[in-house]
Amino acid sequence: MYPSEERPAFGTFVLTQVESLRGIGVDAEPFVLTGRSRKLMYLQAVPQLRRRLRRNGVDVVHAHYSYVGLVARTQFSVPVVLTFHGDDLLGTVGPDGRTTGVSRLIVAAGKLLARHVDAVIVQNELMAERLHHHPRVHVIPHEVDLELFKPTDRDVARHELGLDPDRPYVLFASPPQIAVKRFPLAEAAVALLRERDPSVELLVVFREAQDRLALYMSACDALVFPSFQEGSPNIVKQAMACNLPIVATDVGDVAQVVAGTDGCCVVEPEPQAFADRLEEIVRRGARTAGRERVRHLDSPVVATRVLSVYEQVVEQARAPRTRLRRAEA
Repeated sequence: MYPSEERPAFGTFVLTQVESLRGIGVDAEPFVLTGRSRKLMYLQAVPQLRRRLRRNGVDVVHAHYSYVGLVARTQFSVPVVLTFHGDDLLGTVGPDGRTTGVSRLIVAAGKLLARHVDAVIVQNELMAERLHHHPRVHVIPHEVDLELFKPTDRDVARHELGLDPDRPYVLFASPPQIAVKRFPLAEAAVALLRERDPSVELLVVFREAQDRLALYMSACDALVFPSFQEGSPNIVKQAMACNLPIVATDVGDVAQVVAGTDGCCVVEPEPQAFADRLEEIVRRGARTAGRERVRHLDSPVVATRVLSVYEQVVEQARAPRTRLRRAEA
């Protein structure tokens, strides 16, 4: 997952981490798996990675998602750090909210892989508990680019996006076809809200580049986030950085991220509960102070924590060689 001209919103969180690491002096080089066939793509990546490592200069391979982690671990010349993002460790859910059979196999394979990499990064404590056997699990939620995601005057944002200056807008910022995002609940909640205020409109935004997404967050009145499960959803943290009110389900680390922020709330996954809180937010018309609550997730702060993991695995990899040299002496 990595953004391209054709898909500017695809995997932006990985690009953000690459840029964050570069910002603190890490020479981070993306190795993006591409190909027409997903199955062949992973197989083709194995020799490609080996050729890259033979050029030297690489201290750590950091794989995002367990599938890519399998490719990374086909070699043992360089330490591997593996980041689990959510469903690759929690399982992929269907429209009914239940984990699919195939994804349970993928999760089992991911847990096995975790035992054979040098360090694991997860997004929240629940995910860490799934890997209780692993001695080197680090809970490091993805960062937020506070330079990009920042409050913009609502009228200015709406003008740039061509939105009505007076209409209330509720933002759903995920692909509606992805079952785990539970779009039908968002749709049902806004339908109830429209019975009370027909001017309310649900905006579905998921293909926009990050700068445009930030504008939508400043232009809208609330973010609706009804997912079945998550790791540490970037959309919620980005909305917080833009001071956008949020109504969400209790998934991943959402409750911890929004805790104590007036205008943000976690509710039961029922359309009525969502509609009631959205109505309160729209009626108030106020922004939040969420930006202050996510400053600990600013890019340089998180990048420094990730760099610390790199330094640990590099030191661990060097230690046996150091002991061997001493023994030979």
